[in-house]
Amino acid sequence: MDFERYWSLIQIHGVDFAIRIVSALVIYFAGKIALRIVVSMLQKFLTHRKIDATISRFLENAVKTVFNIFIFLAVLARLGIQTTSFIAILGAASLAVGLALQGALSNFSSGILIMLFRPFKVGDVIETSGSTGGVETIGLLTTELLTPDKRQIIIPNSKVMSDKIINYSAMETRRVDLKIGVSYSDDLKKAKDVITAVVKKNKFVLEEPAPAVFVAELADSSVNLAVRPWVKTPDYWDCMGTLVEEIKLALDENGISIPFPQTDVHLFQK
Repeated sequence: MDFERYWSLIQIHGVDFAIRIVSALVIYFAGKIALRIVVSMLQKFLTHRKIDATISRFLENAVKTVFNIFIFLAVLARLGIQTTSFIAILGAASLAVGLALQGALSNFSSGILIMLFRPFKVGDVIETSGSTGGVETIGLLTTELLTPDKRQIIIPNSKVMSDKIINYSAMETRRVDLKIGVSYSDDLKKAKDVITAVVKKNKFVLEEPAPAVFVAELADSSVNLAVRPWVKTPDYWDCMGTLVEEIKLALDENGISIPFPQTDVHLFQK
């Protein structure tokens, strides 16, 4: 009698356990297939975005780890094993690590975002966090700039992402903005013609868009002309360095003066 009762219990619970085993295996293999699909899509995205290989491997491993944890917990739950304690342990560990490495994690996540969305790349000239320079290195935690006078500036990635970023190398061309003052007593049209001729002769200035020279301001001691030629971005500083000197020499040759503020002091004798 007891044997029949035990056999009956084994049959009932054995079938239930077998169903749990089979369904757990289905969850496991379905999860692995889904993981392969997700990783494949991630790899295509990272390749398309030309993300650094180190970051690509890290992201792939992170996705695999998280996905495998979820698969593991789902299998345990299907087998009837309580997963609450596992989730609590994982949550507590994540919280402890997050609090201990808060600053580093902020820089790290910002570094990932920079490499994913690429607001700038190595070689670009940018301005951010009060510093301007060429991008030398984009690391996981910091971005390194090199200034024109060869000073290395290391900026935490969290500061870069929280501040505005001006990328001077983003476009192929860049406008040079100069302000040249001429005397009120000089021939304004002649001054504009002289400056325009100098600008057009400069080897760095592009024909299109055409350079512009116009009156920008009637100042206290001068008529200020805005000089705005367009150049290829790498030629910006070379153009600035040559154009200012060429304009000054041409104005001198044509008898056009560049005034400067003067203060007249009158002495009265009692």
